Amino acid sequence: MKKWLLAATLAATALSGVAQAKEWKQVRFGIEGAYPPFSKTEADGSLSGFDVDMANALCEEMQVKCVLVAQDWDGIIPSLLARKYDAIIAAMSITEERKKRIDFTGKYAQIPNKFIAKKGADLEFTKAGLDGVKIGVQRATTHDKYLSDNYDGQVEIVRYGSFDEAYLDLANGRIAAVLGDASALEEGVLNSAEGDQYEFVGPSLTDPQWFGEGMGIATRKQDKELTAKLDAAILALREKGVYDEIAAKYFNYDVYGE
Repeated sequence: MKKWLLAATLAATALSGVAQAKEWKQVRFGIEGAYPPFSKTEADGSLSGFDVDMANALCEEMQVKCVLVAQDWDGIIPSLLARKYDAIIAAMSITEERKKRIDFTGKYAQIPNKFIAKKGADLEFTKAGLDGVKIGVQRATTHDKYLSDNYDGQVEIVRYGSFDEAYLDLANGRIAAVLGDASALEEGVLNSAEGDQYEFVGPSLTDPQWFGEGMGIATRKQDKELTAKLDAAILALREKGVYDEIAAKYFNYDVYGE
């Protein structure tokens, strides 16, 4: 009898947990707070940035209480699985490897990969137009592979250990352009003291063959209803123009992509 009562109690507790989860009166978001402009930690310890504004807007759309939890990147997925929070919104790329452990919404952002050059460089982004042009990339990255796969033999690919090294050569005229994550290029070049001398040029690159599926909000695999609610809320913010209003505060390019 005691075993039966224990089993019944456990079953009831489990069912109660499922019912409570379906209500979703509160959603706790794990946010890194160290990847501007998506998120940063202010001097007073508060979180700000695109991810923060998106989390708050999503909660408002879903009519739930929003709780933001700062979390270092190294532990961000383990802490989700440990129920420290319910979802991750931290510029996390949707990858096949991560999908083995967690679920994702559809993308809520996709940083384009772009070229940056000095104003007036007048580069023509065709194989013939870039013939012999020196373009800098960080070594062994998706940008390196993209140029190797698409412009091998035309572009002179100059590889660097860090973007800072590439920026220095771009400033000194040793290379004509740098290809990288638009957010990193914006922070490293356009927002620098000499940033007004540079501009994005050429196409925005988002092909999943090289650059993945975009950034999604991560959830636990058992929380399918929350994932669906977040997906619907992302769509609603896009349709209502709220998404574009938030994005315009942080980006001077289309951060959602096609």
